[in-house]
Amino acid sequence: MADRTARTGVRLAIVAWLLSRAVLLLFVFRIWPMPGSDVSVDVEVIYRGWYGVLRSGTFPSSDVAWQYPPAAALPVLAPGLLPFLDYAPAFFVMCLLADALVLALLLYAARCGRRAAGGVWVWVAGVPLLGPIVYTRYDVMVTAVAVAALLAVGRRARTAGALVGFGALLKVWPVLLLVGTERGRPTRSSWLTALLTAGGLGLACAVTMPGGLAFLTFQKDRGTEVESLGALVFHLGRHFGWPGEARLHYGSVEFLGPYVPAVSRLALLLSLLAFGWLLLWRLKARRFTACTPYDAAFVAVLLFTTTSRVISPQYVIWLIGLAAVCVTMGTVRQRLPVWLVLAATPFTQLEFPLWFAHVVDSDWLGVATLTVRNLLLTVATSVACARLWRETVTEPAPAHATDPPTERERLLTAD
Repeated sequence: MADRTARTGVRLAIVAWLLSRAVLLLFVFRIWPMPGSDVSVDVEVIYRGWYGVLRSGTFPSSDVAWQYPPAAALPVLAPGLLPFLDYAPAFFVMCLLADALVLALLLYAARCGRRAAGGVWVWVAGVPLLGPIVYTRYDVMVTAVAVAALLAVGRRARTAGALVGFGALLKVWPVLLLVGTERGRPTRSSWLTALLTAGGLGLACAVTMPGGLAFLTFQKDRGTEVESLGALVFHLGRHFGWPGEARLHYGSVEFLGPYVPAVSRLALLLSLLAFGWLLLWRLKARRFTACTPYDAAFVAVLLFTTTSRVISPQYVIWLIGLAAVCVTMGTVRQRLPVWLVLAATPFTQLEFPLWFAHVVDSDWLGVATLTVRNLLLTVATSVACARLWRETVTEPAPAHATDPPTERERLLTAD
């Protein structure tokens, strides 16, 4: 009976995925026009332009909008694998395939572990809540790599490390996924493999294609994007005489004017403090459970997303993917932060693309929407950090609990 119920749940999840993704494709192909800002223009203009430059054997280092590590060339070039389609439609299809890969990985993990399909539903529902931007940025491809890496952490440390190293060269943030690995051999194997993979691939890109490290300079000069936490100061300030403006700068809409550099530096300081907190947690953690690698990865990415100078809408797809892994792997402590992230997701779609003009104008509708989204992410971050700390640092292990299985015991169990 239980197996039949589980199979029915899986079928329903697949049907819901097919229907919701069909709607997303209607939006990105403009068969069903979506109000608000055009989410496809970056693919049709910017990505297509980069595609031409990358095919010539060099990085678009003269374009300040190119702010990505060298392996980001791969998803930009990926539509070339579908030569029978124009660039933009091919890119949308590649994003759909990455989305399907995440679904397949979660279904496989749930089935192998005989777990409920709650994590699958987090992914199935979370993506359409974020909207068609999922298929018009390459972040869903990075998320697929990250989900694969995180699901491999408990069983295949070297595989996880290689995927994390590759993911870091796609968009940096996957390097945070290994922060919660069990001390000892799993940490040594995964971290060393990640370092060697990232170093080897990075060196290969730098040698074969000029301009691979130009993104570091452009990132340094970024300001405060209108959707970030720090931007709320200027949104409110415009109603009280702040003389700055919001305009396109370094590839996104940022605030320019008095005090913006100070707020940008404060955001960087918050990110450094977040890194310091993670380092302190790693040193003080005394109790690693089976769920700790997944919880810690979710917390780490949530911390750096919330404190960033740039909280672009597509960043939320990272959090949805990691939240889905946490629920799939049976985490309990992070359930509330997962729900808070999911609650923030539709507000993210409202602020971009639907009401982005209101956000740029800093009118009360735009400010209220952005405030709710950022407040939900901030509360999720605070709760997630507190719960991770309490579970692994301050709470004693239950009297009936046993030590986590060693790597050798896990391998013998798997055999």
